[in-house]
Amino acid sequence: MLSYDVVIVGAGNAGISAACTMAKKGKKTLLIERHNLPGGCATSFRRGRFEFETSLHELCDYGPADNPGEIRTLLNDEYGLAIDWCEVPDNFRVISTTRTGRRIDVVMPSGRRAFTDKMEYYVPGSRKAMEDYFALADETDAALGYINHSNGKADPAYLKEHFPNFLRTAACSTDRVLKALKLPSDAIDILNTYWGYLGVPTDKLSFVHYTAMVNKYISRSAYIPKLTSHGLSLALADRFQKMGGEIWYNCEAQKVLFENGRVSGVSTTQGDIAARHVILNCSPHTAYATMIPRELIPQREIKLANARTHSARAYVLYLGLDRTAEELGIKDYSIFLPDSMDPRAMYNQLASIKDNNYSIALCYNVVNPAISPEGTCLMSFTTIFTEEDWAKVKIQDYVKTKNAVAERIVDNFEKATGIKIRDSIEEMAVATPWTFARYLNSPQGTIYGYETNDWDSMMARMMSLKTMYPIPGLKFAGTSGPRGDGYSSTYVCGNLVARLTLKDMADEEDR
Repeated sequence: MLSYDVVIVGAGNAGISAACTMAKKGKKTLLIERHNLPGGCATSFRRGRFEFETSLHELCDYGPADNPGEIRTLLNDEYGLAIDWCEVPDNFRVISTTRTGRRIDVVMPSGRRAFTDKMEYYVPGSRKAMEDYFALADETDAALGYINHSNGKADPAYLKEHFPNFLRTAACSTDRVLKALKLPSDAIDILNTYWGYLGVPTDKLSFVHYTAMVNKYISRSAYIPKLTSHGLSLALADRFQKMGGEIWYNCEAQKVLFENGRVSGVSTTQGDIAARHVILNCSPHTAYATMIPRELIPQREIKLANARTHSARAYVLYLGLDRTAEELGIKDYSIFLPDSMDPRAMYNQLASIKDNNYSIALCYNVVNPAISPEGTCLMSFTTIFTEEDWAKVKIQDYVKTKNAVAERIVDNFEKATGIKIRDSIEEMAVATPWTFARYLNSPQGTIYGYETNDWDSMMARMMSLKTMYPIPGLKFAGTSGPRGDGYSSTYVCGNLVARLTLKDMADEEDR
């Protein structure tokens, strides 16, 4: 039987990040992937003459060379990645109605000063509260950095001394903190635009989690890889192999093997593999149901998994248009199109295929003109669902249903923006929650693991690292891990879980 120091199951973002971390530290590392390509959601596909980005909207906390973020440091400095990136010029455009009944169409720029100035322009009297917000955001970011690098050993006394305001807000919702900062209602609505990226309404979404993301987008801009997320995944896989790692594609993990109550390896479609440490880049629901003997799963872990809420299920409409963005009049990279700026009202809409009128429109050519053939442009429209409404769709009605949602999304875009795209559609593809369930092997097609809400927030998970992995030798990475959802979070999560595994290895050697 082949033997490795660690086997990592799943070459998605977190899995490949964990693999790079382990290989760089000289550990004999095997990464197995049931697909014939790395990346999971971080990939692309072809339709006609177009190559479509599957899922990445934009990467936060990459940052420019003179103001690098954690992701740039991780990918470039630690993993030695060298690929081309495109900077997204603005944070977002949003067209909707605020909770005060005001119809808005606003474009928010990157950069704190520019963002604050524009917020003051749209919502007079908001400047002081926005400055207070950014001060608190800086403290939050510093505190999370400390916790992340403490490897589960954050000192409460140190947190209390250096990050008192962070501790005051750590258990609070986004809405509660923004109101306490005395932000005007319309300013709160605009600042809350990104809630759809996490799929949790701001009355349940942790302020710490939300502001950690938003502050990075505003302060360092967003970036996308020039050759799509597929190019990024391939580059990471190449770096992993050059650091001595090994990848088995077309290989599916079937069971985690145990000896005397601790991990001893993995049984796969290509044979059994010995390893004292296994990192699973999959849902605990999937692992506990099919891969691990029931008697070895602590009862608390089963209760915890069942108590959690499955995250958003994605629906994405991909369009290849036979005219350029300039010809069509598209000037914005991302346009958020909620019926209402009330996150709770919109979240409730997302439970139903019939009622869902939320979407995010992207035109990749605004940032990367060469991403599609000359004279064309690429668009994608993303919405999310919070319940299993797609499970109620009969097989014979599936194509009709998914195309009806596509029609509604295009209609809403044209009505909101005045930009006509329907007659320019050359290629169209749709991915529903069924699509994501099939390709990702995720429960109900969830793309973010478990909702980071209330008691199951990112902060709660990060502060529970000591007790998060009770099965000796086994850890979970990815969207169900301590950092929660999103591209940036999963890369960081993979690195964090690998570091925790390295610590376990070092402790075992000292015994």
